[in-house]
Amino acid sequence: MTPAAAALVLFSVLFPAKGWYGPDQDWNINVKPPQGTTVRLVLTDFSGSTLDAAPAPDRTFSKDGVGELKRLFPAITTAGTYFLYAIPIPANAGADAREPGVARFAGTPLVVTVRQDRRAGAPGGPMAVKVEPLRFAVISTEAGDMTVAFYYDVAPNNIANFINLAREGFYEGLTFHRIEPDFVIQGGDPRGDGTGGPGYGIDAEFSDRKHEFGVLSMSRNVDPNESPNNPPRPEYANSAGSQFFICADKSRDQKNTSQLDGVYTVFGRIVGDDGLRTLDALAATPIADKKTGRPVHPPVMKKIEIRPVTVKENPYGRLQEEAAKPTGATTVPKDRSTSSAK
Repeated sequence: MTPAAAALVLFSVLFPAKGWYGPDQDWNINVKPPQGTTVRLVLTDFSGSTLDAAPAPDRTFSKDGVGELKRLFPAITTAGTYFLYAIPIPANAGADAREPGVARFAGTPLVVTVRQDRRAGAPGGPMAVKVEPLRFAVISTEAGDMTVAFYYDVAPNNIANFINLAREGFYEGLTFHRIEPDFVIQGGDPRGDGTGGPGYGIDAEFSDRKHEFGVLSMSRNVDPNESPNNPPRPEYANSAGSQFFICADKSRDQKNTSQLDGVYTVFGRIVGDDGLRTLDALAATPIADKKTGRPVHPPVMKKIEIRPVTVKENPYGRLQEEAAKPTGATTVPKDRSTSSAK
């Protein structure tokens, strides 16, 4: 067990009984309060709004126990993305104490993704449920570090792919092979020329999340027939693998990157001024070929580290402030691309 994994086990409070559940199974969560501490389970949506729940005593644990999510939080049976927190309760608080906030949780929160069968004619209600620790990424580069929080609510499959590649060391030593000031920096290609990937493709998860400064999105092959009225065909839309780009357009209206909205998979965002300054430094890298964006010396990704969220390291506040924005299909790009090959 790695030191990071050992620390996660040591300090965690919430543990799913397993990673996936069927709709008719009990969605059990094991609760292990720190010694001498009482915790209450609190569920929020991705935006941070607390959801209705069973009476507080039923969600309170002073010793190891099991909480069944559908019983404790009836609203969770609606398809969506939820955060589950264990909130310490002061020793002198009664059972009817006012519902605490989520600013000071214990251990690492869980992400609960309730997935619906969206095929035509499919029955309503949840189809499957995924439960996992809430995590973020730190991209370490020659210019500094960038902390990334994930948009679990719109791109869970692409996030899982990114996390798996990062944890297996795929990105270590790769470069940002393409840099276009005021547009994007792009990396994650093992070949280093924009043609490589992990050897497989992953389906797109397009949404209304905007390609704003600091946003991460997946690269893919460009459909030669794409236009404002022709979205990419499936074989192009679903061609992402390991390459990703970070938006470097600082204009107020994102006039350069807004054309990517709705047809590239947004999956995360750089959080914190230090990370945005690192992005600025990378985007200012001298360019050898302006047509391709090839840098003179492509900046190296030393590693991408995946970390569990804790009360001391929690970059999700900024994303929750924005999460009320609607999600769904929007427009297609007009003339600029972020292509890659598998």
